[in-house]
Amino acid sequence: MNFRTVEFEAAFGTAAQLPRSSCPEIAFSGRSNVGKSSLLNRLCARKALARVSAKPGKTVTVNFFRTGNVRLVDLPGYGYAKVSKSEKRRWAELLEGYFQSGRDIRLVVQLLDMRHAPSADDETMLAFLRETGLPYVVVLTKCDKLNKTEYAERLAAFRAYFQDLPAERVLPFSAVRGEGADALMTLIAQSAEK
Repeated sequence: MNFRTVEFEAAFGTAAQLPRSSCPEIAFSGRSNVGKSSLLNRLCARKALARVSAKPGKTVTVNFFRTGNVRLVDLPGYGYAKVSKSEKRRWAELLEGYFQSGRDIRLVVQLLDMRHAPSADDETMLAFLRETGLPYVVVLTKCDKLNKTEYAERLAAFRAYFQDLPAERVLPFSAVRGEGADALMTLIAQSAEK
């Protein structure tokens, strides 16, 4: 799998618009502003493949990117408080529509901010992943914002929280330094080939 050949394919704002699944998909999920777009850009060695913003809630569509016979899917962030109830409902329906449309999802890359414990919305998403049996990896973003002591403490807390997952499925990640990128690319490639 060649991450450097990834190209934007299409964006969809409602579940009804989503095309049928035609190839293996790797989905990127997480709260608003957790770093999904930054992670995608880092993996693909591109500055602006996925749009990045300092303001949460900028990804409001399901964005499909393609490389060969694999699709990377940037999902809208959840949990952003400063949007209308109707917009939150649309996002929830879009996410639900994506996950419940019989897609060939090989891996969900679930992003959590390493600086904080999982939020109630994160816990809901993690419970959904466990209940559905979808394979997932937890990526702890923004690890570069912690000092060595904080980093060690937060990593130990997350490893304890995710004791049901193998250690290699709980990855600290930095879009700035690239920490965790190689390990994540290997996991994604292995999952896509299964």
